[in-house]
Amino acid sequence: MVVASSNPIGSEKLELPVIDLSCSREKVAELIVKACQEYGFFKVINHGVSEDVIRKMEEESFNFFAKPASEKERAGPAKPFGYGCKNIGFNGDMGEVEYLLFNTNPLSISQRSETISNDPTKFSSAVNGYIEAVRNLACEVLDLMAEGLWVHDTSVFSSLITHLDSDSFFRLNHYPPPLLLDTHSSSSSSSSSPSFQIHHQPNPNYIGFGEHSDPQILTILRSNDVGGLQIRLADGFWVPVPPDPTTFCVNVGDLLQVMTNGRFVSVRHRAITNTVKPRMSMAYFGGPPLNALITSVPEVVTPKRPSLYRPFTWGEYKETAYTLRLGDSRLNLFKASPDLDPPHNS
Repeated sequence: MVVASSNPIGSEKLELPVIDLSCSREKVAELIVKACQEYGFFKVINHGVSEDVIRKMEEESFNFFAKPASEKERAGPAKPFGYGCKNIGFNGDMGEVEYLLFNTNPLSISQRSETISNDPTKFSSAVNGYIEAVRNLACEVLDLMAEGLWVHDTSVFSSLITHLDSDSFFRLNHYPPPLLLDTHSSSSSSSSSPSFQIHHQPNPNYIGFGEHSDPQILTILRSNDVGGLQIRLADGFWVPVPPDPTTFCVNVGDLLQVMTNGRFVSVRHRAITNTVKPRMSMAYFGGPPLNALITSVPEVVTPKRPSLYRPFTWGEYKETAYTLRLGDSRLNLFKASPDLDPPHNS
């Protein structure tokens, strides 16, 4: 079992800004910039992703995770793509989670679906349809961010994730109550066993996915109606984010913090398992091509606020991230000068 750290947990739930994308473009851009500077997270409504696209993806996800362990393991191990259970990354991080991780390339998804579903065409269609919808949402949000920052080239952020060689990921996370996942894992030798059965009520403080920031540009997250997401504030307190399946959560990634010269904050967050109910989340991580040069856009660099970070490629940053533990600080390794002070959450 992976138990939550002793860091204090705030008693109040965090009400993230909820931004209606159907409002005037100028107002929406202003609200998004404000949310990214103050929280690094916000929620969107009237987002344009159809209920049918969401329903199909959720249905396929729950169908997969309800399978016996022996069947799910055919889609793994995750290196990094495919099915994983409890192991996160390559450096010993663990969590009370099972997951599917995909590169967003349609051909890759089609090939991987052969080991995931009894109807791989249906599964890959659901995944590709969902990715297309949330990528469009991500691009709209990124363009609004650029407009709100008064960046001349308003596609400077979104063009990185629409590029043919974009290194974007899609992840399905399933968080059964911890003892249920243990029961499921120990029964993996029996193909006739159910995925999990309710035996106990586990401790609510077990970690599903440990403290981290997202290394890419932007994350579009949706979860079911079961809570678990927590955000770490600058004062060190962890604050729960109430679940809302009618919205999408948007959060700033490390690269966007660099490109906005620290104006937007890539906030550390984690997932805690629920006591009795399984939680499902679906996360799209918008990433640039591996050879893309990441640097602050000129509009956010001034003599009084020089570039906080040195230029680097996404490939260089990703390689560094793969050598570190989940909770390690990555951005501090790319500071332009030790004397410059990045945001507290980096």
